[in-house]
Amino acid sequence: MHWHRWYRFTSYVRSSLWVVPFIAIVLENIAIRVIERLDGFFIGLTMLGWGVEGAQAAYGTIVSATLTLIVFTFGSLLVAIPVARGQMTPRIIATALLRDKVVKYSVGLFVFTLLFAAGALNRTENQVHQLTLLVAWVLGLLCIATFLYLIDYAARLLRPVSIVARVSDHGIAVIEDVYPEPAHPGPSLPPLPSILLGPPARIVNHRGKSQIVVAVNSSILVAEAQRLDGVIEFLPQVGDFVSVGEPIFWLYGGAVAADDRRLRHAVVLGPERTLEQDPLFAFRILVDIANKALSPAINDPTTAVLTIDQLHRLLRLVGRRHLRNDRVTDAAGRLRLILPTPNWEDFVHVVYCEIREYGAGNLQIARRLRAMSENLLHTLPEHRHLALREEMGLLDQMITKLYTSVREQALARVADSQGLGGASRRRGVTLSVVRGDAVHD
Repeated sequence: MHWHRWYRFTSYVRSSLWVVPFIAIVLENIAIRVIERLDGFFIGLTMLGWGVEGAQAAYGTIVSATLTLIVFTFGSLLVAIPVARGQMTPRIIATALLRDKVVKYSVGLFVFTLLFAAGALNRTENQVHQLTLLVAWVLGLLCIATFLYLIDYAARLLRPVSIVARVSDHGIAVIEDVYPEPAHPGPSLPPLPSILLGPPARIVNHRGKSQIVVAVNSSILVAEAQRLDGVIEFLPQVGDFVSVGEPIFWLYGGAVAADDRRLRHAVVLGPERTLEQDPLFAFRILVDIANKALSPAINDPTTAVLTIDQLHRLLRLVGRRHLRNDRVTDAAGRLRLILPTPNWEDFVHVVYCEIREYGAGNLQIARRLRAMSENLLHTLPEHRHLALREEMGLLDQMITKLYTSVREQALARVADSQGLGGASRRRGVTLSVVRGDAVHD
């Protein structure tokens, strides 16, 4: 199987809710036959002291209970998903809900128990299989305990603070995978201008469906360029939409002899962006949640502050990593691949621009953005500061524009990690700035 097909398959399995229950069906068919063989050692014993009618009633109760749990679980999901999508963003469905292992394995357990009890009931005619009945009862009790846990878990999962933390955790994993090296003392090298390589010897256009670049296997492309002693330039960035007929590869030198199919097999396209190789997408999801919270229809700036907390966490991590430039070399240090990736300014702009536009008129947001900026200026290397200072200047301009009172402007310019909390007192300034002065502790 080619890499791009295997990638699509594994990504689909991770984001599909039906796969684990389907595996549970297969495992149940194996388990009930194994237990049937073991049951021969327990024939004649009365572990539970129930007759045939009692065992049939017990199996029937387990079947009814587990079927109810399955219906209730899926019914709850059908209600929770539209609510979460409307309150936050549709992009959390595949990221935070459908990939959740607790939900998947809980449904898998319910399906396994349902089929096991139904199969055991069908085999209970003239005698009670003691071990089978005991296993069914244990599974039934486990299903009840799992369901009670699932209700509590789902209630906590669907809270905004849990959703944004989960997206942030995914984002951290992607950032550490895409940018494994710590930050170098100076800024990254600028992208290599294509003019230095001359015009491409050959252009490979996209064929098939117009879709989004989801992932790229750089190892395959580097190996192909090294084999042919040339350079391959991949034009889109992960997360870009590519139309049919649009150029996706420029080939230089010996790479002109590359097989088009081999090149395309190193690229995965799909209908929507995913987190696996797209570090900016985690930022995009969190910013969308903040924008939705700041909309007049929802008007929930506290949720936006919680989201900025996670953006702050991600931006600090990105600032401490070496954001590799577009140049990818082989083991000998020779240029083999040009692969565009986001730079520091891209991350900063995604975090600040829209939230500042929609939320600078809210005191919580203005103060939290300033606290994030000041903290990053103190904790990140010097070459990361310019973009942050530019954003602070734009925030000051927005505050001057939106707040007509000098006292309100002073209050909005206080850095507060809680939005409106105790951060100003930690800086030695109280909220007496409303009166136009500053009282020091």
